[in-house]
Amino acid sequence: MTIFFAILFYVATAVFVLGLAFKIIDFARTPAPLSIPTTPAPTTSGGVALRMFREVVFFESLFKGSLWIWMFAAAFHFGLALVVVRHLRYFTEPVWFWVAFAQPFGMYAGFAMVAGLGGLWARRFLVERIRYISTPSDHLMLVLLLLIGLTGLGMKFLMHTDIVAVKAFFLGLLRFEILPLPDHPGLYLHLLLVAALMIVFPFSKLLHAPGVFFSPSRNQADNPREARHLAPWAAKLEKN
Repeated sequence: MTIFFAILFYVATAVFVLGLAFKIIDFARTPAPLSIPTTPAPTTSGGVALRMFREVVFFESLFKGSLWIWMFAAAFHFGLALVVVRHLRYFTEPVWFWVAFAQPFGMYAGFAMVAGLGGLWARRFLVERIRYISTPSDHLMLVLLLLIGLTGLGMKFLMHTDIVAVKAFFLGLLRFEILPLPDHPGLYLHLLLVAALMIVFPFSKLLHAPGVFFSPSRNQADNPREARHLAPWAAKLEKN
């Protein structure tokens, strides 16, 4: 199993990094043919940067659109962020001070993450218009994330594993050295689900994480009076 998971995480990491890089390059190369910022919108580049910050960190448009959905989304995303920070201890030696500081908060952030996911998944069954447009992949991504959270909490509070050996395993992978992984079914399931998430992430709707930065309705300034927006294809026609 140690060899299997070592190979699996090397493959998952390669797919995740290369797939994400390809998608981001593709996003960056895709032209925005129209100036379509969602109003009210900032009129300067600085204002756009501030708007993007509020959108990415505080989910501003979701807060204005639906407060109860925002609550579940915020619980999931903020909980996930703290959980990821907490897991950095498995990849660093010595552990960075801010990662050590976040340990007690990250431990209980898992509950917020699972609660948020539960609310977002329930929304796809209980809200008629959301249920109508939900696809199997939407449910699959939520179930995958939910199972990752539940198995992680299970190992913390119900089925303890040797975290020292787990850390040694991942630090070994960073040095291209394969060290024994603890024999623990819950750990195997948790790692299998995490690897699956890494593999499907670049090809799923979860790609909205980097994609929001390339949204023309968010990253454009509302300055049609001050500057003319000309798509590349239109500029070529003008030259001709």
